[in-house]
Amino acid sequence: MPITDWPEDERPREKLLLRGAEALSDAELLAIFLRTGVAGRSAVDLARDLLTRFGGLRALLKASRDEFCSAHGLGDAKYAQLQAVMEIARRHLAERLRERSTLVDPADTRDFLCLKLRDLDHEAFCVLFLDGANQVLGFEVLSTGTINAASVYTREVVKRALHWQAAAVIFAHNHPSGVAEPSGADRRLTERLCAALALVDIRVLDHFVIGEGLPVSFAERGWL
Repeated sequence: MPITDWPEDERPREKLLLRGAEALSDAELLAIFLRTGVAGRSAVDLARDLLTRFGGLRALLKASRDEFCSAHGLGDAKYAQLQAVMEIARRHLAERLRERSTLVDPADTRDFLCLKLRDLDHEAFCVLFLDGANQVLGFEVLSTGTINAASVYTREVVKRALHWQAAAVIFAHNHPSGVAEPSGADRRLTERLCAALALVDIRVLDHFVIGEGLPVSFAERGWL
């Protein structure tokens, strides 16, 4: 049965407009993105098929172009649309960070860093540079590495912080393994960077480790 023949309050688009996006299932949200189904399958049926094939919404969103386009009902146009949606979400969060203090709404900081780092297949070390009011001046990836490690140079971190005239910084890096628990090396690196930045009166507010689930915060652990 086509979606147009469904009761109005069960159609994904109408349901979203009536009850809000949070009321929709992953399949219903994906169906709105897909817009149309394929022969014999509604957009919701197709969405369910895709979620089953890829193992969930997140796996679908991080699929490569070849993996994505090989699925029935998808192609380059849908892949381009999806990448555009993801980039809009990243830029939206970046704007929210620039507009307010990172300490007023730390959830925005976590969401932004997760969106940037969580699905990378290699380790990356990043820095948010903040002014005296803890508002974001800039964001940079300062090091990328293999799946196991990234080389982070203290001199480069200090140099970039001075370039931005930062009063404080927030570090973040990801663990491609998905295990967010900081290693001993992570803690030693953070201690080294804190000591170097303290010499030029720049505070380290936090260091987030991004994996599956919630990021681990050094500040919440009492390690800073």
